Amino acid sequence: MAAVLAACSGAEGSNALPPAEAPAVKEVAGSPACTATSRLIPSCGAWWGMAPEVFTGAPVEQALHGAESRMGAAADVLHVYHRGSELFPTAAEVRLARDPARPRLLMINWKPSFDHTWAEIARGALDARIDRLAAYLRRTFPERFFLTLHHEPENDVDSSSGSGMQATDYAAMFRHVVLRLRAGGVKNAVVVMTYMGAPNWAAKSWFEDLYPGDDVVDWVAMDPYADDRVHDFEGLVNKTRKEYPEWPGFYRWMQARFPGKPVMVAEWGVFERPHDRSFKRKFFESVLKQIKRYPQIKALLYFDSPQAPRGDTSFDSDTGADKAFSELARDPYFRSTPVPRP
Repeated sequence: MAAVLAACSGAEGSNALPPAEAPAVKEVAGSPACTATSRLIPSCGAWWGMAPEVFTGAPVEQALHGAESRMGAAADVLHVYHRGSELFPTAAEVRLARDPARPRLLMINWKPSFDHTWAEIARGALDARIDRLAAYLRRTFPERFFLTLHHEPENDVDSSSGSGMQATDYAAMFRHVVLRLRAGGVKNAVVVMTYMGAPNWAAKSWFEDLYPGDDVVDWVAMDPYADDRVHDFEGLVNKTRKEYPEWPGFYRWMQARFPGKPVMVAEWGVFERPHDRSFKRKFFESVLKQIKRYPQIKALLYFDSPQAPRGDTSFDSDTGADKAFSELARDPYFRSTPVPRP
C-alpha cells in the first residue's frame, strides 16, 4: 500500500532485540538439491516473507522476531520501506539479513522522492542522491537483495500533459535510477517492478506504458488485498471485475506478458470481516490448497498489520486464523529452498 511508505521507514531503534534474544521459531530445513539463482529465484517452491507488525511503531528487529514467534516459523524475505535520502539497508536490516542462525533476504521498497516528479528524476534531479546510495551499498551490503522503486505507481499517475507524472515518466524514472545505480557499482540489486494488482488501474489506457523494460526488471510483482469481493487465493491473485470484462486477472496477465519472469506477491493481506470471523482462517487454508496452481509465483510476502489503512491484516487476530497461517508458513513448499548465506 502506498501509505505505508510514510509510516514504515526508519524502522531501526535502540530498543530492538539483539539477535541473541530473538524468540525461537520452528525451522524446517531446505533440500540441498534446491538452490537460488543469481536473480534469487528459488529452484523449488517459493520464498515465504513478510512486512512485519507494520504501523505498530516496533523497530524492525523487534517486529520481525515478534512476527516470526507469533507464526512459529522464520521468514525467508523481510520487506522493508525507505524513502527520500535514507540510506539502506540500515544496520538492523543488515543484522537480520546476516543472522548466522537464519539468514534472510531483504526486499527493499524505495520511494526516491516526495518532492520531485518522475520526469525530473529521469532528467537527473536526484543523481547525487542515487550516487550517494550506490557508494553506501558498495561499502555496506554486497549481498544480493530485492529492490523495488516507487511501488504501486498506478494511483500516482497524472495523465495530463506536462505533469511529469505520466506513465511514461514513471518508466523513464525507473530506468534512470536502475541504470544509475548499476553505473555506480550496484550489481547486487535484483530489481522488482511492483503493480497494485487491481483491475480498475489495469484497464487504464496508459497501463502498459508503466513498464520500464526487461533489461531493468528481474521480477514482476503485485500487491493484492482480500477485500469483500475476494473469497480465496485464486480471487486474490486473479482479481476480475464485471466492469472490466477484458481483464483476465493479474496472474494470468503476468503469465502472458512476462512468461520468463518470476512473479512476487510483494504485499498481500486479509482484512477482518466482522460478519464472518472465520474468513481469515478459510482464506489462509485456500492459499495452502491453491498455491501450487501458480508456479510462476516464486515469493509470497504477507503485510502483517493490526492497523493497515483499510483494516486489520494481522494474521493471528483469532486462534483459527493463527493456526491456519502457521501451518501455511511451515508448509514444505515454502521451506524447500534454503536462503543463500552471505
